Amino acid sequence: MNKVSTHRDLDVWKKSIDFTTSIYKISKKFPDDEKYGLANQIRRAAVSIPSNIAEGAARQSNKEFIQFLYVALGSSTELETQLIISKKLDYLNDGEFEDLNEKLNNISKMLLGLIRYQKSK
Repeated sequence: MNKVSTHRDLDVWKKSIDFTTSIYKISKKFPDDEKYGLANQIRRAAVSIPSNIAEGAARQSNKEFIQFLYVALGSSTELETQLIISKKLDYLNDGEFEDLNEKLNNISKMLLGLIRYQKSK
């Protein structure tokens, strides 16, 4: 792995930015009464992933960076739960759910890999 100059160099940050954009677009279709409910929760959890990666990367110590990566990972599992609920409420169809869930699983795996890498330093 090459030296990371900034969070913008991290593939997991880039993918989580794209994922968050997808979440915003798809959650626009949620019922109006979910505007301040589940749609808002999903958006906040999605935004939390790249935000915590960026904040952690800006920290002075590797230990702090790892802690922020764990927070991002926690947000990804929170989001997974919210996507399952959205699917059960029929706010997401099978294809939408599978696509988002696959992308989220990929981001989670990348976060775990980055955590392992940072711990090995």
